[in-house]
Amino acid sequence: MAANGTANCATPMKATSNGVFQGEDPLHHALPLAIVQICLVVIVTRGLCYALRPLRQPRVIAEVIGGILLGPSALGRSEKYLEAIFPKRSLTVLDTLANLGLIFFLFLVGLELDPKAIRRTGKKALGIALAGISVPFVMGIGTSFALRVTIDKDSRQGPFLVFMGVALSITAFPVLARILAELKLLTTDVGRMAMSAAAVNDVAAWILLALAIALSGTGTPLVSLWVFLCGACFITFCIFACPPIFRWMAHRCSEGEAVDEIYVCGVLVAVLAAGLVTDTIGIHALFGAFVIGVLVPKEGPFAGALVEKVEDLISVLFLPLYFVSSGLKTNVATIRGAQSWALLVLVIFTSCFGKIVGTVVVSLLCRIPKNEAFTLGFLMNTKGLVELIVLNIGKDRGVLNDQTFAIMVLMALFTTFITTPMVIAIYKPARMMQSEYKHRTIQRKDPNTQLRFLACFHSSRIVPTLINLMEISRGTGKRGGLRVYAMHLKELSERPSAILMVNKARKNGLPFWNRSQGIDSDQIEVAFEAFKQLSHVSIRPTIAISPLSSMHVDICASAERKRAAIIVLPFHKHQRIDGYMETSKNELRFVNRRVLEHAPCSVAILVDRGLGGAAHVAASNVDYTITAFFFGGHDDREALCYSAIMAEHPGINLTAIRFIVDPKIVGKTVKLDVPGDGSPETKSSDEDFISQFKERVSKQGSIKYEESVVSNEAETADVMHKYSRCNLLVVGRMPEGELPAAFNKRREYPELGPIGNLLISREFSTTASVLVVQQFRGRLTGSSLRSLREEETTDGEYDSS
Repeated sequence: MAANGTANCATPMKATSNGVFQGEDPLHHALPLAIVQICLVVIVTRGLCYALRPLRQPRVIAEVIGGILLGPSALGRSEKYLEAIFPKRSLTVLDTLANLGLIFFLFLVGLELDPKAIRRTGKKALGIALAGISVPFVMGIGTSFALRVTIDKDSRQGPFLVFMGVALSITAFPVLARILAELKLLTTDVGRMAMSAAAVNDVAAWILLALAIALSGTGTPLVSLWVFLCGACFITFCIFACPPIFRWMAHRCSEGEAVDEIYVCGVLVAVLAAGLVTDTIGIHALFGAFVIGVLVPKEGPFAGALVEKVEDLISVLFLPLYFVSSGLKTNVATIRGAQSWALLVLVIFTSCFGKIVGTVVVSLLCRIPKNEAFTLGFLMNTKGLVELIVLNIGKDRGVLNDQTFAIMVLMALFTTFITTPMVIAIYKPARMMQSEYKHRTIQRKDPNTQLRFLACFHSSRIVPTLINLMEISRGTGKRGGLRVYAMHLKELSERPSAILMVNKARKNGLPFWNRSQGIDSDQIEVAFEAFKQLSHVSIRPTIAISPLSSMHVDICASAERKRAAIIVLPFHKHQRIDGYMETSKNELRFVNRRVLEHAPCSVAILVDRGLGGAAHVAASNVDYTITAFFFGGHDDREALCYSAIMAEHPGINLTAIRFIVDPKIVGKTVKLDVPGDGSPETKSSDEDFISQFKERVSKQGSIKYEESVVSNEAETADVMHKYSRCNLLVVGRMPEGELPAAFNKRREYPELGPIGNLLISREFSTTASVLVVQQFRGRLTGSSLRSLREEETTDGEYDSS
């Protein structure tokens, strides 16, 4: 018998094979098989992620569906497939890798959570969070009785009740954050309230899960009590012992320098050690990792360095294994018969009803509008990875059987899937906040009104130039004043660290340059605060966190809300030390194009060549020369108006050059095929505008006006080159008339227009920054619109990246 028993035991898998030429199948060895499993999981989940992108679903939906498809519910129906790709003898290795990835991912989740922010949670958010936890928890306990009577009769009552209550009461904070960012709701009242309530819910869920795990042990109630008390003692010890050590490490990490590897190593070892302790206690290794993540200080570059070292490998390779591990345990075929499907409907209804009704009732009592209250209800009903963790722990500990587990996984999938479409149907802030305002351009009848300026930036590199532009844009300060809205453009990615940016968006309207974001934010903080104090200009910070494909929506909506007269965007290239233009991020050029097309006000694109140097220049030290080229048309008039405002500054000298075609060759040398350009109405408007501008020149000694008669493109370029020795060149994006038409062959960057393309080309040697201005004229039409929609064929000779 003993011999037979030994013979029937599965042979342990070797780590590596000797190769197919030695007659061995690599898939019968642990490492090659693990590689195949990882590759398959990544390909399937990423493919589903792209397929679901038009539906605006979070990535967790694709990962859960991918896990189910790879399991016994779909592909796993084939015994040959399961035996070849996911044989039972490989599941231990798969689960080990999946849980290792989960440990470090939960460490990242802990890094996202700021205890200080949770302590500052308002009464409304706290009330909504408590209602969103307690009502579905109670209803989950009620539903568990129906499940135990019908399909899960062998489960232990106490642990089963708690697991069901926890599973129905969870709100997935990271998933919710991405949904809000995708729907452009992060900076709305609903978004901020949902984020605050979800953060409280997240902490409560972990406490309840710890209680559920403690109760799910096979020992006596006294053992469960010991497990819970030991877990509490461990957390208490960590709260007092770990923060001083982590703060010491953080203080030894200087801004702008790489974090010492020994500190990163120390924290990662602490994560594993804490996981070992909590697993030894009996409350799962992920709790120790989560606690360490929460206790790491969020100030300085230390937290950012930890995220950078861990997140890509974990989120891309190891975490998807957890979803397939969960999918292998999910067999939808176990839900058979009318009774089982009726129980699935009951669980879904209970989950949605408890979350939504509990949240809506408290929201209405807090005098939140009805549509916002229902929006909060659906947002708080979002499930995600934490839900799967709860269910998997319950399944592994024998609390949930196969059928109950499958029902609960489908419930989590359904409730998360409906969140986005339901919120879109209920809450339409863009339609609700239609704003009308007069001053959408700089050119206006009353020049003494306040100028509102939305300045966008995506890194600290352009901040000094942007601040110096703000300085000269305030003129004398006698007019209505300058109000600046500084918008930090942040790309929302699928990385865990994206949630750190999302947390910043909750503080929209408050200083966003906090030290927790590292060197860039520290430089931004110093620069903007110094400018605000020295210039007395009103600066309001804001932030746009979204995918680059839809970032223009955030920019345009913010300009509309702030009633901005002009949006200033950074060009997607910056100047290198050798003078050539290098691409920062090519996708930003398409953001600029979309803003130009959809903007509710005038737009300027700033090509930075170091206006004023690498620091803010005080008002008393400003000594700049600005040159504005005028050909004619709306954009040129707007550019010259903006230049005239800058010329009011005591440190600015403006030279305005108007180009006139030599009357002798008009209609001969330059041929036009641009409808509307150079029309009699445009020429009349130009003449009236220039007449008024000349009157201004006579009263303002800092402005010099000249007219240059030219015959062709070459002469025009020579004149522009003659006046290019200045600090800033200002031009209109789409000038009108015969001369600009000759430059239309320059279409490398349609967002800059023909003259802007010439000014940044290599043959046009200048160190001046360039500001290309487009005037708001309602809906963009004609050549202005056609040029933006042209497909990019090449970056031509300008791309030196």
